[in-house]
Amino acid sequence: MDPKPQSQAPNPRPVDEPLVEVFGSKEDSEALVVQGLLESKGIDSVIVSLDAPQEILPGVGGVVIRVAADKAEEARRLIEEYRAAAEQTKDEDERDDLSGPAA
Repeated sequence: MDPKPQSQAPNPRPVDEPLVEVFGSKEDSEALVVQGLLESKGIDSVIVSLDAPQEILPGVGGVVIRVAADKAEEARRLIEEYRAAAEQTKDEDERDDLSGPAA
């Protein structure tokens, strides 16, 4: 009888491991973008609705993103870097708009 083959999949995180809130928004779409950013960097996350789904009751409640406690610092750093880059791009676009069309 052959022994059972060893699984190559990584060990899943314990179910009772605490999750830490790293981002909150009133917009589901914004949370989905941030979740995609985190997942692209290898950080698993969950989106949790607060109070009411935004597509049913807009402006009531919101959503938060939670990650494993050992990934929270890295997740917050990535989110902050993303926000800073987005703000810089917005500022550059506004300067371009003020300077008028290129000659």
